[in-house]
Amino acid sequence: MSVPMSPRSAIVLAGGLGTRLRPLTDMRPKQMLPIVDRPMIEHVVAKLAREGVDDVVLSLGYRPDAFGVAYPSGRCGGAGLRYATEPDPLGTAGAILFAAHRAAGGNGRAGGGDPFSETFWALNGDVLTDAPFSELLALHRARGAEATILTIPMADASRYGLVESDDTGRVSRFVEKPASGRVTSGWINAGVYVLEPSVLARIRPGRPVSMERETFAAVAADGALYALNSDAYWIDAGTPASYLQANIDLTSGRRAVTLGAVSPRAEVSPGAEVAGSVVMERATVEAGARLDSSVVLPGGRIGAGAVVADSVVGYDAVVGPGARVAGFTLLGDGAAVAAGESLHGGRHQGDPAR
Repeated sequence: MSVPMSPRSAIVLAGGLGTRLRPLTDMRPKQMLPIVDRPMIEHVVAKLAREGVDDVVLSLGYRPDAFGVAYPSGRCGGAGLRYATEPDPLGTAGAILFAAHRAAGGNGRAGGGDPFSETFWALNGDVLTDAPFSELLALHRARGAEATILTIPMADASRYGLVESDDTGRVSRFVEKPASGRVTSGWINAGVYVLEPSVLARIRPGRPVSMERETFAAVAADGALYALNSDAYWIDAGTPASYLQANIDLTSGRRAVTLGAVSPRAEVSPGAEVAGSVVMERATVEAGARLDSSVVLPGGRIGAGAVVADSVVGYDAVVGPGARVAGFTLLGDGAAVAAGESLHGGRHQGDPAR
């Protein structure tokens, strides 16, 4: 029996303001923040490319020009890259419809035709996962589904959409972001979808539409929404804690691929201690400094004897000698922590021109 071809096209939602990661996102969209050695969006697109996708449309809103500057050749992570910039926020479903229409409107993929007139992928742009997309597609094909979503187990489902499905995978109920306290655990919507073109016809154009609250609810009511439960690695890298974790996981052996924690273009003194942390290119860690479960973005500098724990040091930010930064502190571009100063938590803007 022949194996159905994987969809060649995908829409990646990357238009959010990234407010939970400010000030790291003051100067760039969230998906352009680096995860170890490359921007987040490259990890997302590379996953799709490994699944056979060669045409990715980014649905953009906040600071869209950053992507064109970073990828002037129109390629990223092994796939072709195109853009659809929303004039106003349209919600998750509205953004997918807008991107699909923009891709078909005289800007189709090589070879012509509408790339979203056939089965396609749609993903949230801040989701990193090792889940087998081939299994998601196989379930979708086997059930003749209109939409199939990846679901993963979560102890506290209050931040996510809770998905209830039967033994065949058919979704019986979809509850988007249930109130904290009402739901303690369950299978959540992981933000990875296989969609048929008919899903687009369900989305009313010209207004914000939620894929989770409106479109999927309608598909489920018709018995055509399915879910693949997976316990593979998955993380939504959109909060300070999860952004830190996404970097650390990729260097600690938790992922299918393990990358080096310290860039070969960084300078780390032999007298410094780097534990469970990531040090990116052009960064400097001086003698006697200690990093614990932290990330130093490109150009960051950690002074002699300084301690950084559970925090992110932004682009070209400086932690002075003997200073202490802890408690999920976020230092923005060019931020400076004075020698001996202590910070515990909070978001500290800097001077990007430094």
